[in-house]
Amino acid sequence: MTVRIAFVGDSFIEGIGDERPDGTPRGWADRLVEKLAARLDEPVYYANFAIRGRILRPIVMDQLDAALALVPQPDLIVFNGGGNDMLRPTFSVDKVMRLTRIAVAKCDAAGVPLVLVTGANPTDELPLSRLMAKRGSAYMAAVEELVAVTGNQLISNWDDAETHDPRYWAEDRLHLGPLGHERVATVVLTELGYPTEPPHRGDPAAPLTFRSELRYARRHILPYVGRRVASRSSGRKVLPKHPTWHLVAG
Repeated sequence: MTVRIAFVGDSFIEGIGDERPDGTPRGWADRLVEKLAARLDEPVYYANFAIRGRILRPIVMDQLDAALALVPQPDLIVFNGGGNDMLRPTFSVDKVMRLTRIAVAKCDAAGVPLVLVTGANPTDELPLSRLMAKRGSAYMAAVEELVAVTGNQLISNWDDAETHDPRYWAEDRLHLGPLGHERVATVVLTELGYPTEPPHRGDPAAPLTFRSELRYARRHILPYVGRRVASRSSGRKVLPKHPTWHLVAG
């Protein structure tokens, strides 16, 4: 029996922060299907429409439609979004939940199971962390209420206390690093019914200093502010890495 899994979302699913030697993103979705293919006897096919910087509307209206149009149809769609919406001043829980309900309805109509996977909580070391944490918790609570009604599976990384350790995060503190993506892959795979050992954290992270904080602001905060002022998305020229079925080597 062939397994076909499609992913839709933003940088969390594209794999930003977990780059291969050639600079292309790997990420937890790639890690998950690689692990799955290694332990199953049947072929595993993989599609990934996620693009960094995407807000929820194009994820639901464009990426999800493309995933549902795949031939053959997916056995499962893994869905994430809303993180970039939370970073914008126009964020509204009601607005993102309307879009999430549309996503659930589309998959129901197509007869394709939809699993919602939430991102890890990055707010510990971010500017405006209190506001972001409040928005994220409100969004997660609304998603939990939704799946209690619809019966969709929800796999939440938002409340994973383990990922509050800085060793799981990339230099920009917004995206998970390789260790964090490995952790999410093992958590999601376990929740899908394939128990998988989580990674070990390794050596402690280096302490923060005034110089490291200045370097962080120059490399990551200022460019982000510049993109927001110019209304320019980090993913404006990025294409999905696997918009058609890709056979994963076992």
